[in-house]
Amino acid sequence: MNNTHSSVLNKVAYLILHGFDKSYRWHSRITRDGQRRFEQAQWQETQKAVKERIAIYERTLSDAVGEIYQQVFPHQENSQFWLDLKHRFQKLLNDHPQYELAETFYNSVIGRIFKHQQINDDMMFILPTRCYLTGLQRHLVVHSFDTSGTVRQMLDDIFAQYHFDIDYQDMERDLRHLDAALRTRLNREQLAYVHTVEMLKAVFYRSKSAYLIGRICMPDETLPFVIPLSVSESTADKQKHKIVVEALLTERQDLSVIFSFARAYFMADTQHPAEVVAFLHELLPHKKKFELYIALGLYKHGKTVFYRNFLQHLEDSHDQFAIAPGIRGLVMAVFHLPSYGVVFKIIKDEFPESKKITRQHVKDCYRLVKMTDRVGRMADTHEYMNFRLPRSRVALELIVELLDTCASSIELTEDEVIIQHLYIERKMTPLNIYLEQQNDPKLITSALNDLGLCIKQIAAAHIFAGDMLHKNFGITRGGRVIFYDYDEICYLTEREFRRLPKSDDPYALDTLSVGPTDVFPEQFEHFIVGKKHLKLELKALHGEIMTAEFWLEMQAQSLKGDVPDFIPYDQTKRFVN
Repeated sequence: MNNTHSSVLNKVAYLILHGFDKSYRWHSRITRDGQRRFEQAQWQETQKAVKERIAIYERTLSDAVGEIYQQVFPHQENSQFWLDLKHRFQKLLNDHPQYELAETFYNSVIGRIFKHQQINDDMMFILPTRCYLTGLQRHLVVHSFDTSGTVRQMLDDIFAQYHFDIDYQDMERDLRHLDAALRTRLNREQLAYVHTVEMLKAVFYRSKSAYLIGRICMPDETLPFVIPLSVSESTADKQKHKIVVEALLTERQDLSVIFSFARAYFMADTQHPAEVVAFLHELLPHKKKFELYIALGLYKHGKTVFYRNFLQHLEDSHDQFAIAPGIRGLVMAVFHLPSYGVVFKIIKDEFPESKKITRQHVKDCYRLVKMTDRVGRMADTHEYMNFRLPRSRVALELIVELLDTCASSIELTEDEVIIQHLYIERKMTPLNIYLEQQNDPKLITSALNDLGLCIKQIAAAHIFAGDMLHKNFGITRGGRVIFYDYDEICYLTEREFRRLPKSDDPYALDTLSVGPTDVFPEQFEHFIVGKKHLKLELKALHGEIMTAEFWLEMQAQSLKGDVPDFIPYDQTKRFVN
């Protein structure tokens, strides 16, 4: 290798690493500022920060690719250049604290240059380059607390480690609550067996809450130890905001809901994300590591880890990709691998006349959901380009369906089905199927009640779901209703909510002037759920969502910029403050 070639390789490798480091510094700066926004109750600024942090990656990626084009003409380089570049870049990462994220950034650079046509492990870091040894850097991300004294002494030690620039409203009261809650959760014998409490150093900020996250360690058992915090806003004087301890959570289910795929990403500042994810995975072993990276706002690397997990699952399974159960969508073709917990969604080539939207509009809607607070009611989605499936694993019926509805997005080779653009989303039971198959009246009522709550909470987040047919909602194993069809989603302020005219004239509705943004909520009862007894029950539970008044009030709150509280855990566990 001549010196000029080696020099160019070094420059390009350093440019990519510089681009990543710039991206992560920017990401960390916004994340770190979460504490100030929390202390000052700057909730609208918090929502803006969520959007800004998501946008960072694309900006720094574009800058890095532009700088590479100043050094080389990428498409004139041979394959050996890219093999050498990957090797050179890998060497730069030997002691890098975010090496796994940097590999993903490298993948993004190669993907951008080659328009995602060169997805292989020779060119990119498709497979992991090293086995991460969990625990070697644990001391850098975790505080450990001695439990040989009293519970109160341990709690005092914990709060001495977390420093805020505002006071607690009533620390003595909060410590009494925590002491009593822990003694309720653990009996005297269990408390005696606790040998350590470990707490992540990073505070996890999201929306109007902050979380201290850790675990109670006993010889035969480890329990979550999570302390949610809020800021009291009882006065207009921002200098008098006070911190309130809201609860003590020691159930894995509570922590799992906090880390739900339907919630916004956390602001949790760390320079050692692999170790933080390893710690969280020990607390939540049923969650995949890609889900935890995504929850930390590192969604690009989460996509990489997902893809690796997906490839491994393909090797370990034998079932075929098939059309997903449920009513066919008008905008998306949806399929799944029955043994795997996600669905794959492709935008169709043509939409029926009733859908007066474009392909770009659909993409914009999915991006809107990515950038907003999903409040536990809207499933996160992840976008992929040139996603490859082994053709032998794809059912013929599905291939026929995709060629019929999405041909512009499909490329068939002898061995692969290549999908140019798709979204991946958590698999849930479609609500219409659930209601048809469920025989327990109490569970039906619970699902309908949660459906109404889902619609209301999305509205409280300033979003209008649009197409609210129950087939567009899913239900999780825990019975929570989640919205997942976004082609008609928009901000509340983009719609005109109107009352139907009161008239004895049977033809009055026929002459009603209806604009493209007009919505008549009184008509919702006719289509959200199909069967009459379900309609009546939903109306009895949440009749207000079928009135213009409800939506106009939600719209007014949106215009004022109100940011409501969304408590992601069992409210019966909140302390009475």
